[in-house]
Amino acid sequence: MNERTRKRLKALLALEPVERREMFERLSESQRRPLRHSWQLFAHDGQLAPEGDWLIWLILAGRGFGKTRAGAEWVRALAESDPQVRIALVGASLGEARAVMVEGESGLLAIAPRGKRPKYEPSKRQLQWPNGARATLYSAGEPESLRGPQHSHAWCDEIAKWDGAGGKALSAWDNLLLGLRLGERPQVVATTTPRAVPLLTRLIDHPEAEQTRGRTIDNGANLPPRFIRAMKREFGRTALGRQELYGELLDDIEGALWTRALLEHCRDAAGPGTPIRTVIGVDPPASAAGDACGIVVCALYEDGLVRVLADCSIERPSPESWARRVAQAAQSWEAERVVAEANQGGDMVAAVLRAADVALPLKLVHARHGKTARAEPVAALYEVGRVRHLGTFPKLEDQLCGLMAGGAYQGPGRSPDRADALVWAVTELVLGRRGVPRVRAT
Repeated sequence: MNERTRKRLKALLALEPVERREMFERLSESQRRPLRHSWQLFAHDGQLAPEGDWLIWLILAGRGFGKTRAGAEWVRALAESDPQVRIALVGASLGEARAVMVEGESGLLAIAPRGKRPKYEPSKRQLQWPNGARATLYSAGEPESLRGPQHSHAWCDEIAKWDGAGGKALSAWDNLLLGLRLGERPQVVATTTPRAVPLLTRLIDHPEAEQTRGRTIDNGANLPPRFIRAMKREFGRTALGRQELYGELLDDIEGALWTRALLEHCRDAAGPGTPIRTVIGVDPPASAAGDACGIVVCALYEDGLVRVLADCSIERPSPESWARRVAQAAQSWEAERVVAEANQGGDMVAAVLRAADVALPLKLVHARHGKTARAEPVAALYEVGRVRHLGTFPKLEDQLCGLMAGGAYQGPGRSPDRADALVWAVTELVLGRRGVPRVRAT
């Protein structure tokens, strides 16, 4: 960058963001070209590293905030300024680290100026910059791979998605920190959308962590207006919207049967082979203009655990549409039984399902107790590790976290239809007529 370009950059940085963008667009192509990779010109405040002697920079923000770009630009600045840096790039898996952190639209290869682009060697899981700086990819799902290697810096992406089963996420983080032995000022950037997992809770309270909180809208200048409108319309201030768009770390409700930490602890990546039995729990709506129809697929496996496979619930459906959805789910998951609540008219529920060609055995169940009372034995199964979630089911999990022990429902919506469908399915698979959890001796 020559002296004239430096002066132009300094003048642009002195302007407010809107004026800066307008002034940049007025420059000729030859004037803009050497400035295109000057990150300070285009970053919003939340994407620039905080000042001070911090160990951890935690970027906790909604989707579309620009977390990945911020992490990649921080790594690029380090690598281009110091040939001695050795950087760990840690993703939830090696595939995600490569696809997002290295090869993604905001990844290290895409943002690098042509003459300073690092060479990526997939077989070595390594990037090397022209000046000699290096970065190595790691999977948080393999904590032992971080035991031994030494680094001066690290970028950890979507840490709330790291596999927490068996303490893997915490082990990966601890092994990473123990390996930050190079250089005089080791630092870690952790970028994530918030979820109440043990690792994130620990980092929020870390005495040497600087936090950046942000919302999707904070990066509105770089997002399609239609996307922003659609997300606000779809999610608004729902629990999912508060987490995914506004970057809030949702608190648990005191006295709830399920907590978010419990649900994270009960998450699985995959089930062990073919299930023994698969059923679909259905909580039909009282009317077409009323609540959603809860449709949840659960299966029992040979290890004695129930796994939640899918949430196929449908909002404000007609009887025909929710029945078709049940039929489709039954076919897709090869279910052997449909368990449907019949309090709103058992004959009607049966007739609607038969009309939609649901040929499976249909069991109509009648609720003799309130929703929370029925849910308590199922919540106990979660607590002893008998139920797992294959994936993430945000709307279902929000409802579970709103079911109160001995109290009224305090979750999103008027009724926990999805949660009720899950309760019927798990009860059918495990609890049987007794309705109480039975813990096997190990």
